[in-house]
Amino acid sequence: MSASDRNQEITNKLIRDAITEEFIKVFYENIDALYQLSFLLTADHEKAEKCFVAGIEDCVKENRMFGEWARSWAKRIILGNAIREVKPRPRLPASSPSPTALSQGETPSDSDGHFALETVLRLGDFERFVFVMSVLEKYSHLECALLLDCSVSEIRRGRLFALDELVSSRQVFSFAP
Repeated sequence: MSASDRNQEITNKLIRDAITEEFIKVFYENIDALYQLSFLLTADHEKAEKCFVAGIEDCVKENRMFGEWARSWAKRIILGNAIREVKPRPRLPASSPSPTALSQGETPSDSDGHFALETVLRLGDFERFVFVMSVLEKYSHLECALLLDCSVSEIRRGRLFALDELVSSRQVFSFAP
């Protein structure tokens, strides 16, 4: 092996180590929020733990996990694992009655942005995913549709249904996204 090849190998190892260190720091500093995201998506502690651990493993394997994008990339990997684990599918028929209409961006919460945990966890898988993704994580309807492999109109119906359920519950909890 030439000196140039050896230097390149050392440089690549240093970069991989720096990426892994940055990733570990992100997971350590955000462990509660990342696990809470996993739990809200799966509504099951065992599945949440499985998705969270798989997310850590996936991030260690990735080379894109670095710097200011590390936290959002970690959240995206957990989301992808949760989608694969739960496989949420729309269940509302296209002709279902329209829930309470809320304007875009409006959410049924108290002034601090708190939501009823029990109500969120009682939502159907699809509606829960849409709520967490579009309201709490602020994904666009199109991003949600692409990730959940459905139409934008199904995302809108799922979001409205979830918001209507939360409005009906009138319970609040502290959620720190």
